[in-house]
Amino acid sequence: MMPLAVSMGEPQGVGPDIILTLFARRQALDLPAFAVFGDPSLFDARARRLGLDLAIAACGPAEAPARFREALPVVPVGPALVDHPGTPDPKDGQSVIAAIEAAVASVRQGRCRAIVTAPLAKAVLYDAGFAHPGHTEFLAALAATNGRVPRPVMMLAHENYRTVPATIHIPLKDVPRAVTQELIVETVEIVARDLAGRFGIASPRIAVAGLNPHAGEDGKIGTEDEAVTRPAVAALRAAGIDAIGPLPADTLFFPAHWVQYDCVVAMYHDQALIPIKTLAFDAGVNVTLGLPFVRTSPDHGTAFALAGTGRASDASMLAALRLADRMSRATT
Repeated sequence: MMPLAVSMGEPQGVGPDIILTLFARRQALDLPAFAVFGDPSLFDARARRLGLDLAIAACGPAEAPARFREALPVVPVGPALVDHPGTPDPKDGQSVIAAIEAAVASVRQGRCRAIVTAPLAKAVLYDAGFAHPGHTEFLAALAATNGRVPRPVMMLAHENYRTVPATIHIPLKDVPRAVTQELIVETVEIVARDLAGRFGIASPRIAVAGLNPHAGEDGKIGTEDEAVTRPAVAALRAAGIDAIGPLPADTLFFPAHWVQYDCVVAMYHDQALIPIKTLAFDAGVNVTLGLPFVRTSPDHGTAFALAGTGRASDASMLAALRLADRMSRATT
């Protein structure tokens, strides 16, 4: 079977650490084969810094499954990088960008079956001329077909608990204006399609959280839930999607309630992310829906203070690899 593609992420963060510590336990964890896109010399240096006796194999994706048994396959991208964990360098930015581009290209060309992205430091990339708001938007741009850029949807997942924010990185004061019927309908449609096609859930049940406390309490606490969310849910149900809402968010995320739904679509960033991070801070997975390929990522940042120390948790990266493996098997 084709390998997963893993982009190295920010080289001076914990991305290389957690890739290496997982590879060191690949047999015990029964990991799927993956190929890292980045600099082999960086991974060799970081392995030695972490005290890991690992071989690094510079090779192409086709060779990765066979090499995975005895060495970490690294597809060389960009110039050699200096290993100085915890100290980001703008000069590394172009290599980071090139690694993502090469990993996506390998998936789109059928040489790898999904992409798992290690964490980025956007500030470093901006200094290198990065022109996108974030990682996800860059992946969407790379996924463009005939000039059409797909709309990516961010999902946070842990086991059978999944949540999607309809709006993401905007000020809270701007959320009511941004939450439209069209946005809710389009978001839920993408979620329903990918839950069916990539999670193997034939008839997904999707809860839609209310914007206001108590989901507006019939218009007594804000009118948005009655004027916007309820008609959107009605339209979705008319189209055959099992959407339910608006539901009060303060009780919706109680695990015994939450697990009754295949996903919760929340109205804003913190409404969606606080519950999943409370439930699974070290083991949640960031999944990008709406792309023509599977993409997962650990749900944490670069953690520069932990880079090179061996103290970084690899639980979220492990979950990201396993979920990418399951999702890509479901689509092949």
